[in-house]
Amino acid sequence: MKYILVSGGVVSGLGKGITSSSIGVLLKAAGIHVTSIKIDPYLNTDAGTMSPYEHGEVFVLDDGGEADLDLGNYERFMNVNLTRDHNITTGKIYSQVIEKERRGDYLGKTVQVVPHVTDALQDWIERVAQIPVDDSKSKPEVCLIELGGTVGDIESMVFLEALRQFRFRVGAGNFCHIHVSLVPVVHSVGQQKTKPTQHGIMTLRSTGHSPDIICCRSTKPLVREIQRKIALSCMVPASNVISVHDCKNIYHVPLLLRKQRVPEIVLNALKLNKMPAESMPKWNAMVYREDNATKEVRIAVVGKYTGLSDSYLSVIKALKHAANSAKLKLNIQWVESMDLEQHQHSGGVSPSDAKASFSPLTTPERPSPSRPPKAERHKSSWDIIRNCHGILIPGGFGARGVQGKILAVQHARLNNIPFFGICLGMQVSVIEFARNVLHLEDANSTEFDQHPENPVVIFMPEGSKTHMGGTMRLGSRQTNIEKESLGFKIYGKTEVHERHRHRYEVNPKYVKALEDSGLRFTGKSIDGKRMEITELKSPHPFFIGVQYHPEFKSRPMYPHPIFLSFIKASSKREVKRLPNPANIKKLQLDVHPKYPNVGK
Repeated sequence: MKYILVSGGVVSGLGKGITSSSIGVLLKAAGIHVTSIKIDPYLNTDAGTMSPYEHGEVFVLDDGGEADLDLGNYERFMNVNLTRDHNITTGKIYSQVIEKERRGDYLGKTVQVVPHVTDALQDWIERVAQIPVDDSKSKPEVCLIELGGTVGDIESMVFLEALRQFRFRVGAGNFCHIHVSLVPVVHSVGQQKTKPTQHGIMTLRSTGHSPDIICCRSTKPLVREIQRKIALSCMVPASNVISVHDCKNIYHVPLLLRKQRVPEIVLNALKLNKMPAESMPKWNAMVYREDNATKEVRIAVVGKYTGLSDSYLSVIKALKHAANSAKLKLNIQWVESMDLEQHQHSGGVSPSDAKASFSPLTTPERPSPSRPPKAERHKSSWDIIRNCHGILIPGGFGARGVQGKILAVQHARLNNIPFFGICLGMQVSVIEFARNVLHLEDANSTEFDQHPENPVVIFMPEGSKTHMGGTMRLGSRQTNIEKESLGFKIYGKTEVHERHRHRYEVNPKYVKALEDSGLRFTGKSIDGKRMEITELKSPHPFFIGVQYHPEFKSRPMYPHPIFLSFIKASSKREVKRLPNPANIKKLQLDVHPKYPNVGK
């Protein structure tokens, strides 16, 4: 087994994950089986309980592991399926060591960071590196290890020490260290500066590490003189100082590394008797489509974490994969769901009409001196909704902004705008239908109202109400799809396996009434008790909600079929100027005679 360590210096967020993934792509192109491990130095057991604003999205794996978003980069780039053990955290390692101590595994020894914690980490890496992760089920030959954070952080010190020992443990020719650093430009002089990288390497050396390759992040290609200066001061060959400058899109990075002969350098360092791929035609074709697409498709993404795009990273990537495959230029337009809500005195509809038509509640405004006035945001958000080609509502938690999402669903349903709801997006589509078609005006989820009159979405019976971490319905699960349905048309089969992450589900008591009134549940769990896919019976260009998260299984070369169908349907829509949604009257339908008090 060969190992490649990727560390980072100077600042965080330099793109260690993309660098690791790109090297993995190049090694796979050379016919090598590759796996990847991410080390996160935080004390959390996993990323499951973190806010998206804190650490970006939580990436869900087939086995139910809630992991760092970089594992999503690995899976997408290298087309592999990782496990929860491929994400190592301080919390996991220390929990394992303490559990062993409680069992008496250390035979009365004083348990210390060195050697017990460092040995536990090395044993973990060696064990997980052997797990097959691609479709061939072959044992990996090379394991990429990304060390999160920045060299010099106190949280990373134990991992750097363990990896220093690990390099000698696996022996010469089996370990290659790549360090990602920053070469900034001081705008007053317009010159690339090497001092941050030099000091970063000094800090790295103080931990016992000396990198084999230095990847220099910069806005523009490294000047040859700067490259030689870094090589001289950091004691690496000039050919091993790699320029990883800003590109048009991240799919250029593997090509950029290949142009600088990184595959040859890595293969030589690891003493692997393999030849780099002569060409990467499929990857090149994908990059060409991305760079040259001209026809635009505008997708409005209605969410509550729009202030940080990493909160929806997999959704963004899945949309991009689909648009690339369809040869379209994707334009994602972010809509803060709170800004869609109709507040009193904002014009267009009276408070009583708003309450009757849409919701008994609106989300309280969070004042901020840096934000435009509510009325201005309200208008601009609805302009986006009216003029987009498709509306997507991703997953999320909490009541904030839910009423705005319900309004967006209603607008898409009544105006034949392609709609795609994921997890919470599906649930709000059910709530919207129950309120505006079944006339259950107080229909709600018990997530937002613990005691609603009509709980059309409820907490799952087996869920824990006392513990947050790892207690949701997680991981890959089978969904059975009806043949005469949009879902079957998209997938082309009746059984699919998709990744889940949710605590709430559609209330089975309301399913028959909803279906009799025009909503279809065409995908269900194996036992038929959980609703997985919802559609409309009435004609609509594209309207689908799924309880699972299909974005986690989309790949650059293999876009997820639902995202691809949604993008294609959206691209066919001709945008017309629609009336202000505040003036849209509620659809007048009689309550179904068989279900006047459904669910009660």
